[in-house]
Amino acid sequence: MTRSISRSAARLAAVQALYQQEMEGTPTARLLHEFHNHRLGATIEGETYAEAEISFFDDLVEGTLARRDEIDQLISKRLAQGWSLERLDKPMKAILRVGAYELIARPDVPMASVISEYVDVADAFYDQREKGFVNGLLDAIAKAARPAA
Repeated sequence: MTRSISRSAARLAAVQALYQQEMEGTPTARLLHEFHNHRLGATIEGETYAEAEISFFDDLVEGTLARRDEIDQLISKRLAQGWSLERLDKPMKAILRVGAYELIARPDVPMASVISEYVDVADAFYDQREKGFVNGLLDAIAKAARPAA
């Protein structure tokens, strides 16, 4: 399997993990353990999940959680007037948080690749309008986080 597929799988799994943590309050260590042993590359209800790059998945989850306040501020500053992070549904918050984390903390990953990947993740949950929202918001964060790029 190629690195890009394993990284794409890690991104989707990280969004799912953060969504689960927000819904259930699962402690981070238990969350990572559960995903390592029961989700990544597993077959659940007849659907086989792609093998994810474990270290990349762990960085996305742990990094996003560690920098959540900073990330939430980045997102909140770029929402339309009258909107707040609390108004976004939980899957959307998870997509934006992980995408923002990768933009600010992983300069080794090209900006356009990060944005494109999270638009693809959004496609698993949403229609075109929401994909455009993810694209626009992450693009604004990218321009602030990587002005020279």
